[in-house]
Amino acid sequence: MTQDELKQAVARAAIEYVVDGQIIGVGTGSTANFFIDELGRIKDRIKGAVASSEATAERLRSHGITVFDLNDVETMPVYIDGADEINGAGAMIKGGGAALTREKIVASVAQKFVCIADGSKLVEVLGKFPLPVEVIPMSHSVVARKLAALGGEPRLRVKDGQPVVTDNGGYIIDVVGLAITDPAAIEDQINNIVGVITNGLFARQGATVCLLGTAEGVRKLAF
Repeated sequence: MTQDELKQAVARAAIEYVVDGQIIGVGTGSTANFFIDELGRIKDRIKGAVASSEATAERLRSHGITVFDLNDVETMPVYIDGADEINGAGAMIKGGGAALTREKIVASVAQKFVCIADGSKLVEVLGKFPLPVEVIPMSHSVVARKLAALGGEPRLRVKDGQPVVTDNGGYIIDVVGLAITDPAAIEDQINNIVGVITNGLFARQGATVCLLGTAEGVRKLAF
């Protein structure tokens, strides 16, 4: 199976976690896009969705799904999103699509986080995938120096010669070379650096369930 076929398989499997008549939290990225397409097939069963990015909101609306502002939603039964890496305890690295802050906010409102990913995303130790850190633009140099002191190599994310700007107006620093053996502690440590909006470690509030796409079928991990 191709990677896209694996992503599509877990996207279909995730429909099982959709609660009829409720609002669903939806993530950002290629795997989440497959889920949005599947969600569009059953849109009449749900009240609507909360999007973790402008791109996700646009894709949801293209399927005729009502998009709610999170400020108008007290709770949701489930948030469904992909991951760049996930370990055996449900801690994740997210933010390859630069939507980590809104993803973390939307996920915090949901009662359950269902991670959907292809099997290659499951790792023993987080950190081979560069850790994204969203920062206030004026602080990117000072934050980068402090991230380097943690043992990683910080790189400002750039596209077409310009810093990537998030939906929140922040910049992204990708930290290469961190072996993250204590994800919750590193999440807290980085978030306490002045100038950091948030980082892409989802450890304090990780996945509840992970659906992994493999050649043998969808594998379910519960945490």
